[in-house]
Amino acid sequence: MTRWNRYYQRQLEDKKFKALMEQELASLRIGAQLAAVREEEKLTQTQLAARAGMASSKVSAIENQPQNLELGTLIKLAHAARRKVKITFPKAGYNDK
Repeated sequence: MTRWNRYYQRQLEDKKFKALMEQELASLRIGAQLAAVREEEKLTQTQLAARAGMASSKVSAIENQPQNLELGTLIKLAHAARRKVKITFPKAGYNDK
């Protein structure tokens, strides 16, 4: 195990850090999913943005660093890619107190 891995594992023992990390990873998964859907539909960021009525820079930002993403924006992008939005709330697998 590398020094970085040991450090990271110690940081994950901190519940606040772990929650922040999981939140960030969830956001990144949304961006990655959008990019994958766009590529499956053989669309460029510019084409998807035009269909959704927004700037291509916004699509790029969502795919790369989604922050403060509004549900309405996500729905517009999904419809532009001929998809639906499905939100689930799976159990986290740990005890939050």
